[in-house]
Amino acid sequence: MNTNHRITRQVLALLAALLLVLPALGGKPKNTVSDSDRRKASYIFLEALNEKSHNREDSYFDLLRRAHEIDPGNTAVSYHLGYCMLTMQNTTRERVDSAMALMKQHYEAHPEDFYESTFYSDANLMLGNPEEALRALKRLNDANPNRLELQVRLAEAQFRSGKYLESVATYDSIEALHGKSMTITTKKINNFYALNDTAAALAEMHSLLATAPDNASYNITMAGLMQQFALNDSALHYLDAALRSEPDNGYAYLAKAEYYQMQGDSAAYDQQIRHALVSENLDVETKVEVLASYIRDEIVSQSSNSRINQLLDVLVEQHPHEVPIHQLYSEYLIATDDYEHAAEQLGYVLDINPTDADTWRKLMIVDMMAENYPQAIAAAERAMEYNPDNMDLYRYIAPAYYQMKKYDLALATYERALSLADSTDVELRSSLYGGMGDTYFEMGDTVRSFESYEKSLEIYPTNAGILNNYAYFLALSERDLDKAERMSAKAVQLSPDNATYLDTYAWVFFKQKNYSMALLYIKSAVDNDGDKPSADLLDHYGDILFMNGETEAAVEQWKKALELLPDNELLQRKVQHGTIFMH
Repeated sequence: MNTNHRITRQVLALLAALLLVLPALGGKPKNTVSDSDRRKASYIFLEALNEKSHNREDSYFDLLRRAHEIDPGNTAVSYHLGYCMLTMQNTTRERVDSAMALMKQHYEAHPEDFYESTFYSDANLMLGNPEEALRALKRLNDANPNRLELQVRLAEAQFRSGKYLESVATYDSIEALHGKSMTITTKKINNFYALNDTAAALAEMHSLLATAPDNASYNITMAGLMQQFALNDSALHYLDAALRSEPDNGYAYLAKAEYYQMQGDSAAYDQQIRHALVSENLDVETKVEVLASYIRDEIVSQSSNSRINQLLDVLVEQHPHEVPIHQLYSEYLIATDDYEHAAEQLGYVLDINPTDADTWRKLMIVDMMAENYPQAIAAAERAMEYNPDNMDLYRYIAPAYYQMKKYDLALATYERALSLADSTDVELRSSLYGGMGDTYFEMGDTVRSFESYEKSLEIYPTNAGILNNYAYFLALSERDLDKAERMSAKAVQLSPDNATYLDTYAWVFFKQKNYSMALLYIKSAVDNDGDKPSADLLDHYGDILFMNGETEAAVEQWKKALELLPDNELLQRKVQHGTIFMH
């Protein structure tokens, strides 16, 4: 290649680069702003701060952006604009980078501004830029020696940057000025963990404990440290020391329970948990969290409920006005099918806060589960006094009226709910129309019932519950069984393990006299209905078995259904006639 040609190309490339630079050098410099523009930007900035003081965030941001456009060299504007961008909701990575660049502009120009520089360093630390945070903090710390908040930030930034020994040294400086504390000791131990220096971590905790050997918190922390290093005998020694100095320390009992759990000693664990829970100085939030876990374990192990009841009664007596305890008690009672006393606990919650719509809803559900529909209605009426437009309450009030056979009130409630429901909430509106369909059917008005179901499915065609109910009532009415089959099949497809939907599908086939398909799906329904199939399901199973020529098996299912509904005359006749037929 000709060397002159190569040089020529290099010169041309250099000239091209200069052409890109020269326009910026000529004429008015990019950052040169007239005095009038500076004053204008400053005025807009003051207006922006005024908008901020009145919580008008949108106009605050718009004015900051305008001020920055006019005078990009005003670093105070840059800082506030960056801060604003950083705190916006749904911010993007690009916006975060731009925000930090704007804040850095002010930091570089005015590193002496304490609060701005502090926040700049904090933001870098939160965003995963510990080195930049460290740079800012070192400058601040040099300019403001012995300020505790700066030293703590500096030590944390050093830790985040992997400078563990420097972090320990900074914490040592803090201790020299302010004395030892659990917080600083824990921070230093974290650094020693990072360095895999077990001896130093233990020595640090020993040093703190030496300042107050009877301090229960220090002994509990030391025990936890010993356990982490598998020094279990020593851990138990320090836990016992904590309880000797503070015999009612709930946190010590809790730590001891965790110790025994790790050792696999369930009896000792159980004893320590109960000591912890009845302790007066264990905070309520921790008690609720621990007791909820304890209850789950006890239920899974099918232990005696009396111990849990005793613990809950003690906690209620200790903290009669603590809503979380009453709520936990009610949830436990619901899990054990004690609906009456669950409602009592929810009543205490409502005595404390009668406007709590969610607790009213739970109370209504509990009353309905107990089939105490009048009480559910009474709860609903009180709930509506405090929450007249709460949609969730209407969704449970109407079914309660339905169960009490107060069909006119149920329909009126559904109508009111539809008037309040969001027009875009298709699932809700579909369910409400479906509820109306159920109600009209029980009133004997199949025309309006099926019209309501049609409206429900027009809004939300894949509402499996409505597809199932519509199909079942068509089957009961022995009308349009092909349509019933299509809808029931769709419901089963949407929820293939739902015993109720499988039962409906089987019943549609039964009505079509397709007894073999009916038997296939009723067996699947029974298999998916848990340990206690409903009386209706067992009754259907018996009918289908009978029509398949399995009379003895049919009678067996009818008898099971009769155990659940002993006063049902039809079931009594089926058992009687089936038994005769067998002989």
